[in-house]
Amino acid sequence: MIVTRTYQPKDATEIERLVGEHPFGLVVSSGAGLPMATPLPLLLEQSDDGGACLVGHFAKVNPQVDLLRASPRALVAFMGVNGYVSPSWMTDRTQAPTWNYETVHFEVDVQFDSRPLATRHALERLVAHVEGARPNAWRIEDMGPRYERLAGAVIAFRAKIIATHAKFKLGQNERPDVYEEILNGLESNGGHDLAAAMRRAARSGSQTPMQ
Repeated sequence: MIVTRTYQPKDATEIERLVGEHPFGLVVSSGAGLPMATPLPLLLEQSDDGGACLVGHFAKVNPQVDLLRASPRALVAFMGVNGYVSPSWMTDRTQAPTWNYETVHFEVDVQFDSRPLATRHALERLVAHVEGARPNAWRIEDMGPRYERLAGAVIAFRAKIIATHAKFKLGQNERPDVYEEILNGLESNGGHDLAAAMRRAARSGSQTPMQ
């Protein structure tokens, strides 16, 4: 992924927000010339050493587990809000189509932990995150004896973050008149989340549309 200064989020909390709101990431790795990818729900946490890591779990039968044991380096990609930008919304018909989006890529080292306590921690943290403040929120304890059987089929891991690459392409390179027409076009066609992301990027200190 090519990341230029124009599209880098100026506030690191924007990366935390994206992962928190869109926790379903893609874990990509390779070994012996064989690429593999698994989509997984993941949580961004602070490590004991003061760094950051992603916490999750694989199914034990997933062949990527053995691949990562042998070669633990991986790329984890998260995609936030995104959508097509149509020139049909614009007065200037020389404008080209594009796609606006938020994405974060983490280079990580994956470390598995087969202890039942580690599995419990990973699952409880995930459930707490996705259940949140739901009415009648579900808890692991609700499973009763079934928990042990299902938990035994997964293995927890922590992926230490080595490098972070974030790209929030949200209209920062557009002329002010085109930028406003994109916002109007998105809001007129159901793209409210993407329009909100564009406004949030402008408020957070990312570069504003070209003057």
